[in-house]
Amino acid sequence: MSKNFFSLIKSDLSAAKCRDPAARNIFDIIFSYSGFHAIVGYRVSHFFWKIKLKFIARFISNIFRIITSIEIHPAAIIGDGFFIDHGVGLVIGETSEIGSNVTMYQQVTLGGISPSVNSHRQKNIKRHPTILDNVVVGSGAQILGPIKVGKNSRIGSNAVVLNDVPDNQTYIGIPARKVRNKKELDTFNPYGITEGRIDDPNKTSILGIVNEYNELSFKLKRLEKEIHKIKGKHKLGHGFVEIENKIQREKQKK
Repeated sequence: MSKNFFSLIKSDLSAAKCRDPAARNIFDIIFSYSGFHAIVGYRVSHFFWKIKLKFIARFISNIFRIITSIEIHPAAIIGDGFFIDHGVGLVIGETSEIGSNVTMYQQVTLGGISPSVNSHRQKNIKRHPTILDNVVVGSGAQILGPIKVGKNSRIGSNAVVLNDVPDNQTYIGIPARKVRNKKELDTFNPYGITEGRIDDPNKTSILGIVNEYNELSFKLKRLEKEIHKIKGKHKLGHGFVEIENKIQREKQKK
């Protein structure tokens, strides 16, 4: 193994220590962090992939996938300081590229758009995302296709990203859309819970429809009451007319 390999492992250790408040010390990370184990497995399998021992690379990668429930293709390119927090269910595809100091949470997918359709035409082409430096990807996010996520950007929990994300932005929702700017990056939460208020356009539209429905229902009930009152008065007036006609008929008989 090259010196660069061990320096990458050291940077991954430092990243976990710095970014996870639950990390008490280096030994805690080495022996109990499945995310770190997955990264080490990837670094080893990637080394064998680069020297053209691809079967061994895939075999090692699969062993670590079974152990950690984290799947990282050995052909993916991952920079230094990569941190996977929790990580169960995380998938990183073959042509993915990840820069330095990137953080990802559980259930994240860096995948292709339609790998099962015309798969023979997708071999040896770029079909997975490129994640640039200092990006944080929240839990459950799906970043799909050969798109680019810019430096210092944030992808919110359960977002589905199908288009490029500019630098210094935060994207949430399905499909993902911009909601914040660089000044608000410090308040980003990878689990989708924030201290501030984020107005989801879909939520705003639904609330507007519900409020309008309630207002129309109130007006309709008021109109129904008015109609019942008018009908009541009409029946009462009609009754008086009938009594008066009856009196007139009695008078004529006499």
